[in-house]
Amino acid sequence: MSFSYYGELCTEVYDLTKEVGQSFDGDLEYYRSRLEGCKGRILEAMVGSGRVIVPLLQAGFDMDGVDYSPEMLASCRQRCEERGLKVNLYESHLQDLILPQQYEAIIIPGGSFLLIERREDSLHALRRLYEHLQPGGRLILDLFLPDNRFEIGPLGGTSTFHLPDGDIITMESKLVEADLFNQYKITYLKYEKWRKGALVQTELQRFALRWYGVEEFKLVLESIGFSDVTISADFVHGKPPADGNQKFVYEAIKRT
Repeated sequence: MSFSYYGELCTEVYDLTKEVGQSFDGDLEYYRSRLEGCKGRILEAMVGSGRVIVPLLQAGFDMDGVDYSPEMLASCRQRCEERGLKVNLYESHLQDLILPQQYEAIIIPGGSFLLIERREDSLHALRRLYEHLQPGGRLILDLFLPDNRFEIGPLGGTSTFHLPDGDIITMESKLVEADLFNQYKITYLKYEKWRKGALVQTELQRFALRWYGVEEFKLVLESIGFSDVTISADFVHGKPPADGNQKFVYEAIKRT
């Protein structure tokens, strides 16, 4: 398996820790601001369970979403239906993306693009996104650099998540591979659901994270064919990157 699969228990934890409309470091406000003026359709790639797309739909943007996890899409669809929002949701890996239309803008919030483990897959994904943009359309996504923990073994003990129905999910993480030269880390996550003291469900996740140098990714985008690539730090448009602890937002234009 060469991607980070989000299954049922992982999705439950995701829903609990990434609520609809929850902003991380101002990312939701940034995307909403940068999309102002869009008249056409917008695609959120790697849409997850709807943290970002739901408030953008509520703000009046014409949105579609795509994700490779059916569990995530089911959660996103339910969240939209609960709010009376209509949305087209597609199941696909980005490197295989074939949708019926092009978009004025495509966004990938939350650093999710880094979950594409293999470099060749990430390049294919960018090419597919490029083809799904209208001429002059914009790709907007944010990335981050990994922390400095590269020692193989358990990470941070066990995390515990209390669900609204009284169930408990515990999560253990173990770093199993870290390749500085090839720029990726692989962590194994073990989820266990407990109900009234009894173990009722277990799920394993192979969580891969690939990273890119700040200027490297700009060159990658340009090699795909994007132009006018800009990099902003910490969700402040025009703020130049200054250190490795920041978030980096890329905006790039499809050539007309």
